[in-house]
Amino acid sequence: MAGTMDRLEDCNSPETSGTAGDALPSPRVYARRWVFLLVVSLLSCSNAMLWLSFAPVADTIAQHFFLSMDQVNWLSLIYFVLSIPFGMAAIWVLDSVGLRGATILGAWLNFSGSVLRAVPCLPVRIPSPFAFFMSGQSLCALAQTLVVSSPAKLAALWFPEHQRATANMISTMSNPLGLLIANVLSPALVKKADDIPMMLGIYIGPAALACLLATVCLWESVPPTPPSTGAANSTSESFLRGLKLLIQNKAYVILAVCFGGGIGVFSSFSALLEQILCASGYSNEFSGLCGALFIVFGILGALLLGLYVDRTKHFTEATKIGLCLTSMTSVAFALVSQLQGQTLALAAICSLFGLFGFSVAPVVMELAVECSFPVGEGASAGLIFVLGQAEGMLIMLLLTALTVRRTGPSFSTCQQGEDPLDWTVSLLLLAGLCTLFTCVLVIFFNTPYRRLEAETGGSSSPRMCARDPRTVSPTQVPPLETPGLTPPDEALKEAPGPASVSKGHSEWAETMPRDV
Repeated sequence: MAGTMDRLEDCNSPETSGTAGDALPSPRVYARRWVFLLVVSLLSCSNAMLWLSFAPVADTIAQHFFLSMDQVNWLSLIYFVLSIPFGMAAIWVLDSVGLRGATILGAWLNFSGSVLRAVPCLPVRIPSPFAFFMSGQSLCALAQTLVVSSPAKLAALWFPEHQRATANMISTMSNPLGLLIANVLSPALVKKADDIPMMLGIYIGPAALACLLATVCLWESVPPTPPSTGAANSTSESFLRGLKLLIQNKAYVILAVCFGGGIGVFSSFSALLEQILCASGYSNEFSGLCGALFIVFGILGALLLGLYVDRTKHFTEATKIGLCLTSMTSVAFALVSQLQGQTLALAAICSLFGLFGFSVAPVVMELAVECSFPVGEGASAGLIFVLGQAEGMLIMLLLTALTVRRTGPSFSTCQQGEDPLDWTVSLLLLAGLCTLFTCVLVIFFNTPYRRLEAETGGSSSPRMCARDPRTVSPTQVPPLETPGLTPPDEALKEAPGPASVSKGHSEWAETMPRDV
């Protein structure tokens, strides 16, 4: 402890800290950061609930409103379609308008969409229910583009360095929690067609609460005093300049393409799970259980991994190990899912698939910020989301195109009234793509943690003190020596006296984050 204090005193002594006028304000954290985190998490959860609220009761919706199954499916697919062109606009809004403005805009879009979806259930004749459903879902889809890019920026601007990964994990995992709630709540509420208005009304509640809290409780986009050096330098690049830097950053491109592909794999797995399992004779209830286990264990894994990464800063190691385990699990699923009577094995595989793969998502978002700093967090996280949605659509179309009608004995429980499909080739392709993305990332991805270097390796003055090697991550590279700095040997000749040491200790105390 004494050695650590000595190093901190050296970094803040008069010889290395510069003049008082050059120093940045001491880091400070604010209790209202948890309110901001609550609002963003509730908004993300509500948006995900609205996304999949129709899917679990698609047949009842189609029958009651005289819609085709394709029309009902488009109420979910519209999220993918709109996220690609409007995702880039959302990045600009987040980095230009600010986190508070983007959150309030997303909350109002989400609330308006939830209300518009309920219009066909009013006691008046509505000529085109599908138009209202699609318009409401489209507004919610626009809100999603703002919601999914916010966690990394919120964690960077409001939370100190030792809480960033945890804050990112909480807000990011609120989205799959909403998916889980929708998959459970919609079938529980809708037993018959007359229950549909109640279901749509209940889904308005969380959206209205998130909108109210965002409008009333969020006062500012950034805290008066930043919680870390990285937060002080956040979004230091313009929107177009930031995108150019991201495209030119080899490490970021590898991470974005590979993990974007991972998002596509998980999206395809979630959307096609019921169709895959029913072709092998498993019930819809069992498919729903596997989907729930996939999400629950993913949230649990994200919680544990977020706490671990917050303490160790092993972003790259955690990501690579998690994706390697995910690839092995995807191969196991491709093989076992084609067998009959393997309920326990499939439940375990789906649980591990979520535990290893889903839990990596918040860590990757933090890693994207680390390798692209000082580009804005909205741009670095948002571009990965846009790529993930685009790759997800391509993978899903490819998987469905490769299915063929099963020619052998059928154990299918599918209720579409058609011959069951053979998913063998599609699942092997899914496992192959997951393995390919993992191998490329493991072999070619390596990056310094630029934001951590700015916080632990630099100071608020033009000078830079030497860092303890024990505080440097294995993936970090030492900073280059800056011309004009006093050489270490010469600095030793100007050792501070007792008064200077006391002053340095006082300045160190002022740099510690304080909770207000």
